[in-house]
Amino acid sequence: MSFKKFIEQADEVIKFALEKLNLQGESYSLTEPAKEDFGDLSCNIAFLLIKKLEKSPYEIASMLIEQYIHNFDEKKRLESTPYVKSVVAHESGYINFKANFDLIGKEILNEILQNDFSYLDIGNGRKVIIEHTSVNPNKALHVGHLRNVAIGDTLYRLLKKTNHNVTVLNYVDDSGLQVADILVGFLYLKFPLIPEDKDLKFDTYCGNAIYVKVNELYEKDPSLVEKRKTLLKKLESGDAEISSFASEITLKVLNDQLKTCWRLKAHYDLLNFESHILNSDLWKNTFQKLRDQRIIKKETEGKNIGCWIFESVDEGIKIIVRSDNTATYIAKDIPYALLKIGTIQDPFKYKVFTNQWDDSNLWITTNDHLENDTHPIFFPAENSITVIDSRQTRLQKIIKEVLNKITEKSNEYLHLAYGPVLLSSRTANMLGINAENNNKSMQMSGRKGIYVDADYVLDTLHSKAKEEIIKRNPEITGADLEGTSEEIAISAMRYSLIKNDLEKEIKFDTIDSLSLEGNSGPYLQYAYARCCRLIEKSRIKSFDCNAINLSHDIEYHLIKHLSKFSIVIEDTIKNMEPKLIAQYAYDLATIFNLFYEKLPILKEKNADISNTRICLVEAIRLMLEMNLSLIGITPLERM
Repeated sequence: MSFKKFIEQADEVIKFALEKLNLQGESYSLTEPAKEDFGDLSCNIAFLLIKKLEKSPYEIASMLIEQYIHNFDEKKRLESTPYVKSVVAHESGYINFKANFDLIGKEILNEILQNDFSYLDIGNGRKVIIEHTSVNPNKALHVGHLRNVAIGDTLYRLLKKTNHNVTVLNYVDDSGLQVADILVGFLYLKFPLIPEDKDLKFDTYCGNAIYVKVNELYEKDPSLVEKRKTLLKKLESGDAEISSFASEITLKVLNDQLKTCWRLKAHYDLLNFESHILNSDLWKNTFQKLRDQRIIKKETEGKNIGCWIFESVDEGIKIIVRSDNTATYIAKDIPYALLKIGTIQDPFKYKVFTNQWDDSNLWITTNDHLENDTHPIFFPAENSITVIDSRQTRLQKIIKEVLNKITEKSNEYLHLAYGPVLLSSRTANMLGINAENNNKSMQMSGRKGIYVDADYVLDTLHSKAKEEIIKRNPEITGADLEGTSEEIAISAMRYSLIKNDLEKEIKFDTIDSLSLEGNSGPYLQYAYARCCRLIEKSRIKSFDCNAINLSHDIEYHLIKHLSKFSIVIEDTIKNMEPKLIAQYAYDLATIFNLFYEKLPILKEKNADISNTRICLVEAIRLMLEMNLSLIGITPLERM
C-alpha cells in the first residue's frame, strides 16, 4: 500500500505548487523514470507549461519546487509528505521524486507479516457474475478451452479476494446442434452407449468417436442432416422422450468435463442449462419483448422468409428464430444476458447438483417442482462478465446492441475476449500431431477432430514433472511424488494460459511451461520452496523487522516491489487483465532469486542484518503464497 501513498503525496506536492502559482487544474502525469538515478517518480508538468509561462522546462520545474520548499519548512514537509524523501528539478526539466523507503519498508513488511491486507477491499461487496468455460456437452475439453477456464477462475479468485460478491456460472448448451449431432450417432448410427475401452472417458468418446464421425457422414448421407433438424426441433420443443435421452447423455459428458475443470482447481456456483431457458418463461418473455418493441421483425419475403431477424447496425441481418421456429445460438444468449443484469425476472428453481473439490455446493437450474426451494441468490448482478474467445466478438457485439435497445443496464454486461490457444510445433510433434511447418499455426476444431485433449496435456505435464522431481529430489516418493507432480502440472498449465495479453493468440509449449528457470508457474513454486527452506534453516519463529537494516540496492528493489502490490491489484481489477498479477509474481520471484544469489542471508555475520533479511524472506514467502493462490497455483514447500 505504501508506494501508492508515495504517489499520492508526490501528486499533492505538484498540485500545491501549481495552486500557489495560480495554475491549478493543469494536467500532468507521474511515471516511473527509466533510469533509477532519476528517482522513483518523475513529473512532466514543466513541459506542459512552456507555452503558457514562456520559460524553459528546467526554470519551470525549479519554480514549482521552490513554491513547495518556500511554503513548507523541513518539519512541516516531513509531517505532510512523509513518504517523499526528496524532490529535485532535473536539468532536463522533469521533477523527480525519491521515496522514503525507511518508512515504506517498515510499513509494508509489518502489513505483510501481520497479514493486514485491509486495503484489498476494492469491491465493497459489489455483486459480480462471471460466466466461463461453457463448453458444449458433446466432447472433452481441449487445451484451448483451458485458457477460458484459467482466465475465468483467476478473475473469480481476484474478485473474491478484493471483497466482491462473486457468482460463477457455467452455461450448458444441452439443446443445440452439437447435442443433436451426438443424438444422431446414438439413435441412428447405433453407437453403443458404453465405449468398448472401459478406461476412455465418456466425454472423450463422444467427441473423438461420435461427433467427428457424424460430421463426416453428413456430406455422404444428406438424410442424416434432416434427422438432425428433426431432433433439434424436438429438443427445443421439449419432446419428453428425446429430451430425457439428451439429458442422460449430456449429464454424463458434463460430469467428465467438470472432472477436468476441477483438476485445474476451477470453482463454479451454478450450472445453467439452455433447455431450461427455452422451456421456461425466460425465452417466451424475452421473445415477446423483442417482438413488441419491434427490435426483431418477421421476414415476409426473400431468402429469410418466415425467420425472425434483427438488423444490426454493423453486422447486418442476423437471424434470431429460424423459419422452422428453432432458436439460433444468439437468440438463447439474449435472455441469459437479460437475466444476468436483472432486466428480466428469474423464472428458475434451483437444486444442488454435486459437491465440488473445494467442498462447496454446485447448484443447477431446474424447472421441476421442489418442496424446499432454499438456495443462494444467483441473479441479478451489478456487473456481468462473459469470458468467450475473440472469435465470438461479433456475436457478443450484436447481443450488446440488442441489450442497448431494451435496457439502460447494458453497460453492466461485459464481454471479456481472449485470443485462441495454438500448440507450438515442438509440443504438437510430442503429442503425435504432424506439424511440418514450424511457423504454421493450427486452429483447433472439435468438429474435425483437430484438437488436443486437455487431460492428455495435463497427463503429459504430470509425467514430465515427475521425471524432473525424481532427478532432483529422489527422496520424494509414493503419494507425495504423485501429488507434487500434479501440482506442478497444474501450475505449468494455468500460468502459461494467463501470463500473456488477453487479446494475443498464444502458443502453448510443454517444455517451456515446465521450466524452473523461465517465466513459468513452476519457477514461482520453486522460489516459494526456496523461501521455505531458508525460513526452516533459520529456526526463527517470530518475525520482528527493522527495515533500516535493509540498505542494499537489491533489498530496496524488493521493498519497492512489495509496496506496489495494491496498485497492481487495482490495475488488474480495473482492466480485467489477469496477466498483471502473474507478471507481478514473476518479477517478485526474479528479484528474490537475485537477492538469494548475491547477498548472504543465513551466513550474514551481522546478526541484526541477518534477522532482518530473514524477515524480508518471510514477507516474500507470504506474498508469493497470496499471488500463487490468486493465480490458482498451490505453493509447494519442496519440489
